[in-house]
Amino acid sequence: MNSSDNSLFSSYDHGEFFCEMFGSASIPAPHTEEIRNRMDRMKISALRRRAQASDRELFNLGITFTVYSEKDAIDRVLPFDVIPRVISRDDWQHIESGCVQRVTALNRFIHDIYHEQNVLNDGIVPAELVLENANYRPEMRGLDLPFGTYVSICGIDLVRDDEGVFRVLEDNARTPSGVSYVVENRHLMMRAFPDLADNIGLRRVSEYGMQLRKALAEIAPPGVADPNIVLMSPGVFNSAYFEHVFLAREMGVPLVEGRDLLVSKGHVYMNTTAGLSRVDVIYRRIDDEYLDPDQFNPESMLGVRGLFAAYRAGNVSLANAVGTGVSDDKAIYAYMPRIIRYYLDEEPILQNVETHLCREPEGLAYTLANLDKLVVKPVGESGGYGVVVGPKASAELLAETRKRIEGNPTNYISQPVVSLSVCPTLINDAIEPRHVDLRPYIITGKNSWVLPGGLTRVALRKGSLVVNSSQGGGTKDTWVLE
Repeated sequence: MNSSDNSLFSSYDHGEFFCEMFGSASIPAPHTEEIRNRMDRMKISALRRRAQASDRELFNLGITFTVYSEKDAIDRVLPFDVIPRVISRDDWQHIESGCVQRVTALNRFIHDIYHEQNVLNDGIVPAELVLENANYRPEMRGLDLPFGTYVSICGIDLVRDDEGVFRVLEDNARTPSGVSYVVENRHLMMRAFPDLADNIGLRRVSEYGMQLRKALAEIAPPGVADPNIVLMSPGVFNSAYFEHVFLAREMGVPLVEGRDLLVSKGHVYMNTTAGLSRVDVIYRRIDDEYLDPDQFNPESMLGVRGLFAAYRAGNVSLANAVGTGVSDDKAIYAYMPRIIRYYLDEEPILQNVETHLCREPEGLAYTLANLDKLVVKPVGESGGYGVVVGPKASAELLAETRKRIEGNPTNYISQPVVSLSVCPTLINDAIEPRHVDLRPYIITGKNSWVLPGGLTRVALRKGSLVVNSSQGGGTKDTWVLE
């Protein structure tokens, strides 16, 4: 904390929480010193003006997300906080190596469960957790993919505890979203605060589109020298449509919907003004069940008839592969340390948060006995929906949660409340601590590459631990230093 009464941070107090800008009493943050000094020379009124200019720019650019309520779907501008989250070189190297290790193990695991199933036969993961999982696709059995890459794009959610240790909160191996905000946040910051970022050795995020296109080209069907890549979107009404447009533009590839594609003689083609053009790789932002009405949901209007047969025949590649959702399951998450040891013979670089499985008698008993002290999560939900934070829940909500768990214990896990790290955040005309998490993005083709930084989400409500945009969260620019 700065001692000058006139400084930007003079009244900022992060309390007992680990702070991304100031560290803690036992773990200082010397890597942020120059940035702190530069910010301290600003007046709160100037910071506020720059923040308002950024908000107007977000609105004008149409950078939105969709909140689904019981009655309506509402488009909102994603709140953006102008005080960056700064990560040191050493911390980033730790995160980067841990993410690559985890995605390597995930790909080995997914290949195995659709082939020999050694991990199940050896009792490392309970077979029913995989084979009875709603996202397990028996249609994928025996299908070999280039380089064994099932998860081409992965988002791994990390939190930092009160000891400054990064821990994995969950894996996103289906269609992880949010990377467009990473790049756009950086553009906003460079326009609003060029003086703050000048000559500090800030790593770039602008090459994400190039790296993604390169990895997608690597997983193209064998023998295709110059693959034709498209990004397949459910359409303009999807909550992440802005991101679909953004990524197609960043990669320089066509943005298509299911109605733009057709399958003929085992190959996929795109309708263009010049006629049919063969498609070799599809980066699809559509869930498995809507991908092909012939194979999955016959009611789907979003997919392409015959697409899965072309995929099975090896005539088109999909990213991410069909059936990767089984590894997103929060029950499978609990076994990830064992999965890493089993396939890689290594200790996990990034540790999980302690997790209790309600499907197991001891996990159920512990959860029900400590409901008011734990965070309870349904295994199949995302976006923060269905999460109950015990210490902040009412007696009525806890009683209702208990009934739900007892009625369907296999659908729930519980975890201790992690003291998420905080970051200085502009709240009205003051700088206050708000809890943050981090989602690094890992791209895998022949090898893996990690976007330097990732998406920092911030819980804008005072005291809240829920950072999801659908639950009132916003974002920050994430600065990784050289």
